[in-house]
This record gives sequence, C-alpha cells and structure tokens, in this order.
Amino acid sequence: MSAQASESNFIAFNLSTQNQFQQKQNVQSLTEVSPIGKIWDKHKANTDKVLHYYAKAGEDYFQQYAWRMKMCSELLEFQLVPEESEDILKLKLLDARFCRVRHCPVCQWRRALMWKARAYKILPQVVTDYPKHRWLFVTLTVKNCQIQELRENLDSMNKAFKRLTELKAWPAKGWVKSTEVTKGRDGVSAHPHLHILAMVPPSYFSHGYLSYAKWVALWQQCLRINYQPIIHTSAIAKHHNPSLLIPEILKYQVKESDLVGDREWFLELTRQLHKTRVIAVGGILRQYMRELEEKNQDLINESEDTDEADKASLSFRWKHKLQKYKIE
Repeated sequence: MSAQASESNFIAFNLSTQNQFQQKQNVQSLTEVSPIGKIWDKHKANTDKVLHYYAKAGEDYFQQYAWRMKMCSELLEFQLVPEESEDILKLKLLDARFCRVRHCPVCQWRRALMWKARAYKILPQVVTDYPKHRWLFVTLTVKNCQIQELRENLDSMNKAFKRLTELKAWPAKGWVKSTEVTKGRDGVSAHPHLHILAMVPPSYFSHGYLSYAKWVALWQQCLRINYQPIIHTSAIAKHHNPSLLIPEILKYQVKESDLVGDREWFLELTRQLHKTRVIAVGGILRQYMRELEEKNQDLINESEDTDEADKASLSFRWKHKLQKYKIE
C-alpha cells in the first residue's frame, strides 16, 4: 500500500524493547499512541454533531441516520504489526463498524481514503500503458445557487458535462469526474463544481489544444446559460505523475466544516444530494477505474494483510463526553 493511502490504518511507535511496549499498554487514549488519534477524535466529534442535527430533524430517515451514526466507529480495534526493525511496531486498523451514512464525517473521510488508495494502485498501470499521454486538471463551475436549488443545478451541470464530452472538440480520451459542493461566502448559498482529471493524447498541445477562452465558451455552450462561467485548467508537466492530483480529485464531496457549521443548511444539503453521484469515470479510464464507482466500500481496507489474527491488539472506545477515544 502507498504511503498516502496507509496513513489512516497504520500507527507506528518506536520501542527499544518489548518491555517498553508493555508499558505502552498503559496509555489512556489513542492520541497518546500517535498524532493520528487527533484525526480520529476530530472526525468522530463532528460525527456526534451531525447525528444530533439529524436526531432533532423531523423526517424519519434522518432519525435512522442518527441511530446508525450513533453506532459508527464506536470501537476501533488495531492489530500490532511488526516492522522490519524489531524496534518499531505498528497499529493497523483491524476492525470497526461504520454506518456508511453519506454525510457522516468519519465515513466521508474513510471513503475518500478508499478512493485514493484504489486510484494510487491503478494509475501507475494507466501511465505504463499510455506513457506519452498527458493529463489535465479542470474545474468547471456555475454561479452560486440557493441550497434549495442545488439538485436542479447539479442535474444541469452533469447534463452539460455529458454534452461537453460528446463534442468533437472534447480532447480527453479518459477522465475521472468528482462533484464538490461548498458553502457560498454569504453563508447561505451553495457553490457546486466539478473536478475533472482528464487524459489527453500526446498531440493535444500541438493540435486540438483548447485555450482558456475556448474552454469557457464550450462550457457556457453546454450549460446553455447567458453568462461566462468561471473555470480553471492546468496541465500536469510531463515529468510529473498524475497521482499528484488524486487528493484533489478524490476528496470529500462536502467540506467537513460545512457539514457542522449550520444545521438547517446541512439538512437541506442532505435532501438535495440524496442519491446523487459523487464519482464518475469515462472513456479509456473506465476499464481501469470502474471500481471507484462501486457501491460496496471497504472502509477498513480488509483486503490488506490482516492474517495472523491471533496477534496482540489494542482497542479504543469513543467516549462522547470526553470527545476522545480511550483504551478499552
């Protein structure tokens, strides 16, 4: 597993002797074992906030979300994994129960890590098979909309993107599209936008190149709007790996700060994004990255080495009042 993808599963601590490790078992919280504990604490604390938003809402399915999130990642079990050096042991996430509610901060974080891990594994093979192809990073936007109009705007954007890919001028042979929604600066509107990682042929920069003005014109045409939308485009240098953009493409759909910042805005966001797609893959890349769209999500990375289950382990339980994971 890559270094980027493993950060959430492995916690290393340096020990000179096995006896010192025995002393480590006296720790009281996950944060005492490693700084990664602070990340778990933050996401779980925000999950508590979100579940209370749902619990106080009227809709029955919000109540169901709240109940599922209450049980989410309550207990984390880590397996002790020795490193090549006898002085280093790692804790690997071995077992946890996740609610998989779309806007659960813990599950959103784990889902983004899963997407990234899959992409980091797949992209090197794409680069090997198409070594001369180039890569573009494109962000397509529209004007901010009222949160109640978000679904309508996303539908329009996705239809426009489909039209864009069907144009003769569309340069990409393969692409990954992700949808992100942020809160507008006014604190009440929504700012939907699409992030695109596009693979273009080697000839793109000699003929078929799209200038910024051309990108704007094509996107405006496909959106069927009467204003010039703002877009961002950048090319990845030849000597750079497209994997560098994976964290930007395959991240959360909604910033965690926006999930917990305004209860009514968040609840309407949940209604508007219900059953919408976050990730889509097209063209040549679809045969490589189809699994990014799969519904079955391994948020623990169980496919990694988890044999020898009889090895020692440590468990940490979430304490709601303390807002910390404490040793079980």
